[in-house]
Amino acid sequence: MATSQQASQSSVADITGQFTGGYFKIDHRDTNTLLSVTLTANTVFYAQPGAMVAMSPDVTLKGKFKFSFKKMLTGGEMSQSTYTGPGEILFAPAIWGDIVPIYMDGNIQWNVGRGGFLAMTDGVIKETKSQGLGKGMFSGEGFFVNRISGVGILFVTSLGAIVQRNLKQGEQWIVDNGHLVAWNCSYTIERSGGGLISGMHAGEGLVCRFTGPGTVFIQTRNPEALSEWIASHRPAS
Repeated sequence: MATSQQASQSSVADITGQFTGGYFKIDHRDTNTLLSVTLTANTVFYAQPGAMVAMSPDVTLKGKFKFSFKKMLTGGEMSQSTYTGPGEILFAPAIWGDIVPIYMDGNIQWNVGRGGFLAMTDGVIKETKSQGLGKGMFSGEGFFVNRISGVGILFVTSLGAIVQRNLKQGEQWIVDNGHLVAWNCSYTIERSGGGLISGMHAGEGLVCRFTGPGTVFIQTRNPEALSEWIASHRPAS
């Protein structure tokens, strides 16, 4: 039987892997997570603007800017950083948290919540899609989410640790809307006490009820709750 110390160590073990034209390593996990990517010549890699920590001088970096009214509404980024090898690049999220890879096989489409996207290999396609007025208002993810498809590796990030839940056919799981990272199964929006949201009445304690089959990634910390905690500890003016 593994001791509690061994279990703790295994839960934050480094993740390594390969993709066409390169390989990666994720270390310093759970809090100060770092993604290291090594590219061969002419291999392309994409990342969230501002995620780069350091890189080899041989790597070519280009920023791609696109005006988007949808992104203005959601407060999302309007650019994409493109890296071309050879060389190594280090990436990190804006705040303490974890990074996990999602392997895309071309058959399953993923949804990534606001702030969850970090990077992706060439062959993965990221699009901003509407999730409908009701879900946009109540899911905590805005009117638009990132829809990810294609073949390759998607890297998602979190506030706090990332928990993966695999749902069987018809199995349900309820997640607080502030803890969503990525998912590939259907869901409805409810109040935490139960019952579907109706009309335009917003309120506290909204949750997402996911129904399998599929997978849901959640983060152990809530960005809005963190903001409220920081605000409550500011010195009085």
